[in-house]
Amino acid sequence: MTDTTGQPSGDLKVAVIGARGRMGSEAVRAIEAAAGLSLVGAYGSADLLGDLGGAEVAVELTVPAASPGNVAHCVARGVHVVVGTTGWDDDRLETLRAQVAEAPAPAVGDAVGVLVAPNFAIGALLMMSFAAKAAPFFESVEVIELHHPAKVDAPSGTAARTAAMIAAARADAGCAPVPDATTHDPDGARGARVDGIPLHSVRLRGLTAHQEVLLGNAGEMLTLRHDSFDRGSFMPGVVAAVRAVAGHPGVTVGLEHYLGLA
Repeated sequence: MTDTTGQPSGDLKVAVIGARGRMGSEAVRAIEAAAGLSLVGAYGSADLLGDLGGAEVAVELTVPAASPGNVAHCVARGVHVVVGTTGWDDDRLETLRAQVAEAPAPAVGDAVGVLVAPNFAIGALLMMSFAAKAAPFFESVEVIELHHPAKVDAPSGTAARTAAMIAAARADAGCAPVPDATTHDPDGARGARVDGIPLHSVRLRGLTAHQEVLLGNAGEMLTLRHDSFDRGSFMPGVVAAVRAVAGHPGVTVGLEHYLGLA
């Protein structure tokens, strides 16, 4: 664990949890380079979080098994949290909302805010928004997400969130279920279903983070694709989230809500 002192008093004080991981190390560099932000703590997975170095905002980038405990630790101390770890299902979110409702007053802002962000890349957020807007106009839609083989969860949080957004848009428009005559698939070749939307996960050496949404009608197909070739692509979104989270009390799912894309 690293504590940083002697920062300008007007800077927003930020801690990174998971600072030695791939995303966490990028976040440390981004926060150190960002105007108006001061890194006051960089914590590895085995470090005790304590008072988080006096942080006003924590960025949580660990693994699904550890994330709820880390976030609860921050919330209980009145620290806003930007969460980039996946695995936040409805039950975990409900528990988190109860924790936030009981949180003490933060040093910055009126009440504790937590952002759970499946993706921080601005292009990915736009792709998700475009997919939800387009989905009611097409009979068929499927999501394909492609990641590096070190990723521990499938489907990705981005893909699950995209499918949920597509399903909600189609439900609001009164669309019929996606057509699929498959009745025999013992090996799961058709992939998973998230809110009724077919979803496929690829894990391939050489990839970083990529997603396609395929939308089809008779005689036509629309393909929406986003590619992150480097984890630096997520950092503008991380920094934007850190700066905005104190102004959004409660639990928010999706950075698009901070950027006017919801």
